[in-house]
Amino acid sequence: MRALKLKKEQYLRRRKRSKKTFPNKDEMRLCIFKSTNHIEAQIIDDFNQKTIVSASSKEKEFSKKKKATKTELAALVGASLSKRVKGKKINKIYFDRNGFRYHGRVKSLADAAREGGLKF
Repeated sequence: MRALKLKKEQYLRRRKRSKKTFPNKDEMRLCIFKSTNHIEAQIIDDFNQKTIVSASSKEKEFSKKKKATKTELAALVGASLSKRVKGKKINKIYFDRNGFRYHGRVKSLADAAREGGLKF
């Protein structure tokens, strides 16, 4: 029981630390959420309180790829997110990993988004 409480405390500490630096008016926020099976990413304009673009592994185009691993799906989500952003005039993005460690699925999503042209 103590181990579960410790994990939750560590997660909340990481989440609080990652939210300390707040973006400028010009910067949008790339927020990530991952569950045991899926990963979601969205670009949010905090000052106007609107979601600009979102991508998720729950979408139909990703559900067809049943043999792909979770890490590969995360990379596909990052690539599709960067493709959807190209039409918008977004220069800088603040990366909010939402308390999740920067490895595995989070890292592959971020790398694919960078390769697609996003700067953060």
